[in-house]
Amino acid sequence: MEINDFSNEPVLPDQLPDARVVATHPLSTRYRLMNLISVVVIFSILGIGISILRFQPWLQLPTQLLSVYPLALGVISFLGIWSFAYHWFADPLIRYAIRQQDLILHKGLVFRKVTCQPILRVQHIELKRGPFERLAGLARLQVFSAGGSAHTFEIPGLPVTTAVQLRQFILDHKDLDAR
Repeated sequence: MEINDFSNEPVLPDQLPDARVVATHPLSTRYRLMNLISVVVIFSILGIGISILRFQPWLQLPTQLLSVYPLALGVISFLGIWSFAYHWFADPLIRYAIRQQDLILHKGLVFRKVTCQPILRVQHIELKRGPFERLAGLARLQVFSAGGSAHTFEIPGLPVTTAVQLRQFILDHKDLDAR
């Protein structure tokens, strides 16, 4: 490349690509179902646990503690319903796209967030599967950017075969020059 070949032309704002209009892919519907079931199980266990503590016959609990029981059960119920509603509405909004040069992740219910990661800047990528994800046949893809200690973003709720294919595509393309 000669010095005369260098170009640094200005780009007008109306000529910029918009990452929000890229065709994206939804997560597996099992991801939403897994989250909803987890919320129901966790908050049911909490509610049953404090109810057992409240109504157990072996220990005499102080009256002040007994009077807090309805409030505690109400708070647990409220948080459980709120968490269930959040996952019901927010999980379908998580979408991802993979292009030749970058990865895009859309997420957020109240605060929308679009993250775009150039493949050239990917340091490494991890495939994670917790026990509930293994049960549902899902995986999370964590993308680590060069220069950062934590993952740049995570694509949750991917079918395992899709996650493996995405990981391999990124690994095959992360050293290619940008066009």
